[in-house]
This record gives sequence, C-alpha cells and structure tokens, in this order.
Amino acid sequence: MKIAFSAPDLPKSGHLAITVAADRALGSIGASLDKASGGQITRAMEQGRFTGKADEVLALVAPAGLELGRLVLVGIGGAPGALAANNAGAAALAAVQYAGESELTLVVDDHAGLAIEAGPFAAEVAFGALLRSYRFDKYRTTLADDKKPSVKKVTVQTAAKGAKKAWERLEKIADGIFLTRDVVSEPPNVIYPETLADRCVELEKLGLEVEVLDEKKMKKLGMGALLGVGQGSSQPPRLVVMKWNGGNKGDAPVAFVGKGITFDTGGISIKPAAGMEDMKWDMGGSGTVIGLMAALAGRKAKVNVVGVVALAENMPDGNAQRPGDIVSTMSGQTIEVLNTDAEGRLVLADALWYTQDQFKPQFMVNLATLTGAIIVSLGNEHAGLFSNNDDLAAKLTESGLATGEKLWRLPLSPAYDKDIDSDVADVKNIGRPMTAGSIIGAQFLQRFVNGTPWAHLDIAGTAWTKENKGVVPKGATAFGVRLLDHLVATHYEG
Repeated sequence: MKIAFSAPDLPKSGHLAITVAADRALGSIGASLDKASGGQITRAMEQGRFTGKADEVLALVAPAGLELGRLVLVGIGGAPGALAANNAGAAALAAVQYAGESELTLVVDDHAGLAIEAGPFAAEVAFGALLRSYRFDKYRTTLADDKKPSVKKVTVQTAAKGAKKAWERLEKIADGIFLTRDVVSEPPNVIYPETLADRCVELEKLGLEVEVLDEKKMKKLGMGALLGVGQGSSQPPRLVVMKWNGGNKGDAPVAFVGKGITFDTGGISIKPAAGMEDMKWDMGGSGTVIGLMAALAGRKAKVNVVGVVALAENMPDGNAQRPGDIVSTMSGQTIEVLNTDAEGRLVLADALWYTQDQFKPQFMVNLATLTGAIIVSLGNEHAGLFSNNDDLAAKLTESGLATGEKLWRLPLSPAYDKDIDSDVADVKNIGRPMTAGSIIGAQFLQRFVNGTPWAHLDIAGTAWTKENKGVVPKGATAFGVRLLDHLVATHYEG
C-alpha cells in the first residue's frame, strides 16, 4: 500500500478519516466539517457515545451536507503520543479497508496537547495505517474481489512540518516488519534452513555483511547441540551471521540472536497432530532478527550490530536425535537431551556461545518461541523477559512500553539450576514436569552466555495472533522489531 503526505485539501468524494481528541475535541478541519454537515458530526458523536478516547472509531456513511461516501472519526485520546497515533491510523484503515474505494484521505487535525511534535505524530499515524494493511495472500488464487482489500493508497493530510522527514525512518522499519511477517508466514515446504539463509543473503543489497555457516563449518566449531537438532531432517541446518557496520570502527557491536526452527514436529518426542501446522512459525525469533537487521540497515542506523540466526528443522526420521542422547556444545559443555521437543534451547546454546565468543558484544538479546509455559503465564499480551543485567532489562521494558510490544520480567536464580543438573552430563535440557518451564528454559540458556550482559525474550505467546489487534493483522506479528529498533535508537546509536 502506498503512503503519501499533503497539506489539508479535503476530497469531494470517497472515504475521509479525521482525528478527534478526548472529550470530542474537534480540530479546525473537523469543526469546519461539522458546520458544513449542519452539526451532524457532533450529533453522531453524542448518539454513538463516541468521546474521542484512544482506539474509538465511529463511521458515518454518506454524511448529510458532505459529498463523501464515508466519514470515519478516529479517537486519539488525551495527550496522545506515538502509540495513539499508530492505533488511530490502523483503526482508520480497518474501517474502510474493504469498502470499495481505492484511496483513503486521513486528516491529522490540529490538536493541542500532543505528547510528540505534530509532524512526527502525523507520520506515526501513517505508520499505523501501513502496518495494519499487511496481508499474506501469496498463495490465494480464488479469493473473491469483495474479500480483497480495496484501499491501495492512504494520503495523510497535515498542516504540520516534519511528517515526511519522520516518515523516512518509519518506512524502513515497516520494511523490516513486513519482511519478518513474510518469512514467518511462509509454509515450511518453502521456508527451511537453506531457503531462510538465502533470504538473509538477499539483505546484502542493503549493505549487510552476511555469512552462512553450513554443517561442515559448524562441526568444525563444535556445535553439536545445533547439529543434533537438525540431524533428523533432510534439510540441513544453517547458522547465519548478519553484520551491520554503521558505528565507529572498532566499537563493540550490539547483538541479537534468533531461534530458527523452521518446522518443529517435536522430533522423537513428537507433538500431537492437532495444531502442529502452527509450528511453521517456530522460527519467529529468527524472523524478528532478520527483519530487525533489515530495518537497521535500511535506515542506516549509526551503530555496529550483529544478528545471528540458528536454523534447523526438527524431524523424527531414523537418524533423528533420541531422548537420552548426550551432545557436546561449542562451549565445551555437554547436554543430556531428555526431550527432543525442547530443541530451541539447544540451537540457541551454540548460537549464543558463538556470538559472545566471536564478536564480544556490548550485550546479547535472544528471541525465541521457546516455551508453551510462557503462554500459560502471560497469555498473548506480554512476552517473557529474563536477564542477567538489570540495566538491559530496564531498557528493554521501557522500549516495550514505548512501542506497545510489552515485556514482563520473570526471575532467574541459582535455585533453579538444580532442576537441570544432569547425573551424566553437565546439564539436561528439561526440568521437572509442570514446574517453572519458562524459567528453566531461560536458566538453561544463561549457561551459554559466558557472563555477557544478556536478555532472553520468550515470544511464544506474541509471535502470532489469531485475531486483528490494532496495527497487527492476524497472522505473524513481527513482535520485537519495533521494540528492539527503539532500544537501539534510544540507547546505543552514536
């Protein structure tokens, strides 16, 4: 979908959306429209119990006195900032997306009390509309026309300066988000370790340096945990390293590591058949890292960044890893594999150790659809946050609140270690059944960070949604791209 900006110049027909602040506060353009309609907007707000709160929407079809097919009022609330702007743009688009017109004019009116400058606020409204427009229709060949979105262009009208400048950055972030949603949405016969690695290599056109480690290279490095997960599949595993050198030469990079299980049957510890199709998005953590690297390179972030994704397919053939196997990791530690469905922590063990060993980063953040237990704990509203560093945890939490990609910190403690101490190896990959499953997963990963400031984001409950939510249409969410871009931009760019 195309986004354009212009000065206020109201259309004579078609769809028009306009922002309304708390307490039904119309801006100057809204007030003039209300007058032209004989006060119909005010009456509609009163009768529709629309007060202008954030996320409120009221649509007027063929309003009297105005030659418009539809007028949509979108609430932004009081003292609105970027999140309110995003949600207003998303709500405006959602209200007319299938209504037949090809263009939406979205007026960001002049309101007092904005939490950010008016120009960037208008850009954030456009950002929300664009994010909501995403659909993955690549494989749909018989979709009826009335089921297809009709809006192809959104023109954001604002009298404020600075909208286009702010948009330049946001558009690149949207590119990264859409890349993440694309790769996570693809079916597992299309996206597997080799083809996902190829998608990473394509990012060299943005200026990223990309290296793909195959089985031979990983074996030489001693990555027995990652290789063990992939040994049951006809699709060999890969480790991909993406580097963006936007900072000063010699400055330590920041690092992001993603779990990339392109399909997870559970291996020999096989999952139930019902719902197994969802396991195509068990590579959601790697998808986020790939999209984040594209966003940072696209907007020319002034920082050195390393993105590492550990890619494998977890299958149950005659060569598959067995419960009871012991594997050696790059760190030298050995792992007793008691459950082959706890495979994400195995691939991350080698990926985390490799990242800290090779790049000596300022910090590492890994993302993984690691445990179903995090959904039991937090549902689909927060991702789990675990960290060995309070400062990093606080910064991540702050960025989560700023972007709407919320995190909730859970504990790490040596007291949990006894649950994964093995009788025959250095560590086992699961603890006691039904006991602190998400914490145990994080506790396991901590053994492979070697004291580097680190955070683990368990995104099992937030990587995919089965319903439309604000700027996120149902499907792959790209959770973490906005959050981590905000983290980098706010705290680590020079």
